[in-house]
Amino acid sequence: MSTLKVSDSAKLELTRLIQQETDSNKMLRVGVKGGGCSGLSYILDFDFATDQDKVVEVDGLKILVNKAHELYLGGTTLNYEPGLGNRGFVFENPNAKETCGCGESFSI
Repeated sequence: MSTLKVSDSAKLELTRLIQQETDSNKMLRVGVKGGGCSGLSYILDFDFATDQDKVVEVDGLKILVNKAHELYLGGTTLNYEPGLGNRGFVFENPNAKETCGCGESFSI
């Protein structure tokens, strides 16, 4: 998999969220699922590792990625935009041919 990148702002917010997670057996998961306006939508959640996962370490953060999702996420940067208007995590995916207006779904 081309490297998954995490911006400094996303790393700060993810570190904060990881510290709040109550189940120490769960890890941060980044992935995709079918759905959304453009066909695929992003997954960002805490989950348990399975035998279908690969653990990717990015700047000290351990992230679960389903091996089948690597094709869709290679080269993607996870960013976090603080503020009142566009607050939240944003996926900057060079593989996406088309994205919806809200940025939460894409097609390849």
